[in-house]
Amino acid sequence: MILIDGKKAAAELRAELKEEVAELKSKHNKVPGLTVILIGDLTPSQIYVRNKEKSANEVGLKSEVIKYPDSVEEKTVLEKIQELNSDETVSGILVQLPLPKHIDKQKVIEAIDPSKDVDGFHPMNVGNLSSGYESSIPCTPLGCYLLIKKIEPNLSGKKAVVVGRSNLNGKPMTQLLLKENCTVTITHSKTKDLKAECLEADIIVAAVGIPELVRGDWVKRDAIVIDVGINKTDNGIVGDVHFDEVSKNAKALTPVPGGVGPMTIACLLKNTIDCFKRSQI
Repeated sequence: MILIDGKKAAAELRAELKEEVAELKSKHNKVPGLTVILIGDLTPSQIYVRNKEKSANEVGLKSEVIKYPDSVEEKTVLEKIQELNSDETVSGILVQLPLPKHIDKQKVIEAIDPSKDVDGFHPMNVGNLSSGYESSIPCTPLGCYLLIKKIEPNLSGKKAVVVGRSNLNGKPMTQLLLKENCTVTITHSKTKDLKAECLEADIIVAAVGIPELVRGDWVKRDAIVIDVGINKTDNGIVGDVHFDEVSKNAKALTPVPGGVGPMTIACLLKNTIDCFKRSQI
């Protein structure tokens, strides 16, 4: 079995992006800029934003983090987004989720200029992706897609099963696989015989948030299995896939941690650079 090393793949992608940023700087005499808005002091969000900032600096992006307390008014955040929308030095805007309850997440997402929406959550980008047009693609599914392509460059005709139907992962993942001419089945917690669906799959992407849901006898030999889940249990962090069991059958499998996670941040940098390039045309 091939252990899909997300850390290595992310490091390779960052190295490519660093070269690209250097080329863009020499061509345009400026570099892409990423601005992250962080509200509150949730530890996972703080760690994630710190990693984003470190990675952005590593590849040569201009990076800025704007911090607000939990008590910040929604109006203040929306006004800051409008200011960033009109700032030519900002190529990408990201508002770190989750948000405090008094702030409307959808309102915040829709306030971001779609051409600077590096998370790919704006309805216009969602629509463009599902229609097959150019768009910003959500970072986690994009990372999954790039990892799958490293193992199997030609996905045409493959049967893919996506476990989970969220707007963050399941739905955009489905669109990316359809674009590659896969036959895609979206499954979820209400699917009648999830095991039978998975056993048909050449590719399984598990993003449902149930610890070790996908078992060894759910996976046919030579399937590629991507585990997006991060679940805290008494035994530590585990994915949505039972790693020990599935590793006996799968052709390739991502570990948790060290699989999809590192690629998510690398793809955020890629999206920022792509937004910058589109703005220069």
